[in-house]
Amino acid sequence: MKITFLGTGTSTGVPEIGCQCEVCTSKDPRDRRMRTSVLVETKGKRILLDCGPDFRWQMITNNIYNLDAVLISHEHYDHVGGLDDLRPFCVPKGIDVYAEDYVAKAIKTRMPYAFRAHKYPGIPNLELHAIQDEPFSVAGIPVVPVRIMHACMPIFGYRIGKMAYLTDVKTIPKEEFAKLKGLDVLILDALRHKPHLSHENVEEALLNIRQIQPKESYLIHMSHRIGLHEFAGKEFPPHVYLSYDGLSLSMPD
Repeated sequence: MKITFLGTGTSTGVPEIGCQCEVCTSKDPRDRRMRTSVLVETKGKRILLDCGPDFRWQMITNNIYNLDAVLISHEHYDHVGGLDDLRPFCVPKGIDVYAEDYVAKAIKTRMPYAFRAHKYPGIPNLELHAIQDEPFSVAGIPVVPVRIMHACMPIFGYRIGKMAYLTDVKTIPKEEFAKLKGLDVLILDALRHKPHLSHENVEEALLNIRQIQPKESYLIHMSHRIGLHEFAGKEFPPHVYLSYDGLSLSMPD
């Protein structure tokens, strides 16, 4: 399995518009963060986790020319804003997009032109699949949805093999931890150091990592308030890392 971090930033991205802090003006490319998205390549298939507004440039900069499916965590714009740019991946057939029912309905509401009976040429052909809180298969790859809470909003993280992707986490219900046993790689939300209403801060993320006990953990969905990449992760426990855009990992399927 190959995992590519296409974007590791929060909803505003880094640098944030108008900000002149040391992170937003940093020359270190690891401090430039597009909106969070991850590509998983396993058993000859490519699965995209979230499709935010930076999707087009993420595909171009990473030389990605085909996708087999897209998994959506929730309906917020920074996780679905790139769906229209799936157009080149919808030729000659549509692309499968998986999301729970309320998210699928939100996508249809925002993009009605993509779901009309008589579509004009060139629009994205999205094959929406409403999923529930039970395992399912994507292009022949088993996927386990993991219920997490984004403040009071229920959303999905996903486990594929021994990798789990949990973005926009504030809390993880106790009954979901069983789905996260035996992970080689945990990709986990950590917005900043100070507490936040709807996201884990670094301290909360580290507490969950200690409970889940993956072999390695990579933090995502970070704001400029996480600090400079060069220094921000130096006091982390062993095998916990700040991710960055373009980071690539390989692990057994």
